[in-house]
Amino acid sequence: MRTRRKQPDVPAPERRWDEVVPGLWMGGHEVRGRTGQVETVVVRDEFDLVQTLLRLPGYGPDQGVEHQVWPIPDGPLDGTQLAGVIRLAEAACDALDAGRRVLVRCFHGYNRSGLVVAHALVRRGHRPEDAIRLIRTRRSPWALHNGLFEDYLRTGLPTARLLEELAE
Repeated sequence: MRTRRKQPDVPAPERRWDEVVPGLWMGGHEVRGRTGQVETVVVRDEFDLVQTLLRLPGYGPDQGVEHQVWPIPDGPLDGTQLAGVIRLAEAACDALDAGRRVLVRCFHGYNRSGLVVAHALVRRGHRPEDAIRLIRTRRSPWALHNGLFEDYLRTGLPTARLLEELAE
């Protein structure tokens, strides 16, 4: 399994966030600035809904912006964590249907946010492979470099959740 912690050479993204499909954005808590130095990313009121998979104090969003927080590791997920990912993807889809702008974010905006966004895309009719490819094209080639998350998507999150719960 490949994760951010095991690959310190994973570069910080060049942009704070990227729009994957209209209204649905992926982003992180760090970005490589113009000088090449890593800078923090603070969300203000650019989005109607912010979903955070790695909570760091002081990174926003502003008061009045709907904020859903579900911390998960960039590694194996248990059934409860997978259920939370499924619920976040459902909430993102509902927000998009209502014409709201959604940001899903994690540390770099690659893996955890990619899992939620990809599942939202699958719910909206994309095949898992197409969702993964679209995310890598729009966000970064580093997006979803965690092979386990790719496996979850190919298996289907509801099925992966059931299998994890049976193994517990």
